[in-house]
Amino acid sequence: MITKRIIPCLDVRNGTVVKGTNFENLNEISSPVELAKFYSDNGADELVFYDITASSDGRKLFTDILRETAENVFIPLTVGGGINTLDDFDRVLKCGADKVSVNSGAIRNPDLIHAAAEKYGDQCVVLSVDVKRVDGQFKVFAKGGRENTGLDALSWIERGVKNGAGEIVVNSIDTDGVKKGFDIEMLKAVCEIVNVPVIASGGAGSKQDFVDLFKTVPGISAGLAASIFHYGEVSVKDLKKTLKENDITVRL
Repeated sequence: MITKRIIPCLDVRNGTVVKGTNFENLNEISSPVELAKFYSDNGADELVFYDITASSDGRKLFTDILRETAENVFIPLTVGGGINTLDDFDRVLKCGADKVSVNSGAIRNPDLIHAAAEKYGDQCVVLSVDVKRVDGQFKVFAKGGRENTGLDALSWIERGVKNGAGEIVVNSIDTDGVKKGFDIEMLKAVCEIVNVPVIASGGAGSKQDFVDLFKTVPGISAGLAASIFHYGEVSVKDLKKTLKENDITVRL
């Protein structure tokens, strides 16, 4: 049985972790360095660090706060935000990231995924996709969920994997911060078309939501969440105990 991963997400704006609902109304929470160290010390399997306004602001990702964060964690760190070129991949990896997440940059230049996978290996390349239903269809959004690209999400994900993405993060804008459960329908659809690890993001509100996720979509590799961990509503350790009690394999 493949071990399921639990991944806290640090959405960082101007050096501070923030969280909102449906990608809007962002509230400041804490220092990414302090939170990252806390999660690293308390059972998280990996961490995701997103500089969430780098793309929309048209700037490069802040590397000073990233470097300090990376120095304080001892679990795999995935980093994204403002990743548009191979130089951006190189810069982030040199700051201590283990994997690089690309979103808007890949939409602008789909060849970036292939080039990065060729240079750094597909295990380093994570395709993050912000998805929202539009007229009943799954559509890809860019610039932190602000811009509808018109791309069909399933076709885009399939293309990304063919180009060399070694992992997919599926961010449901519809369920983001709502805390009523993961977008099971969408995640099932994604798992049916790819053979790389898929990380579910958006909607976690309780330990039961993770149980339901892994039970109903067994192809899912990991569950990612932010606010329920940041606000102390659920601890990673307690969540893993509950998952184990429900016969879901996790690293304790």
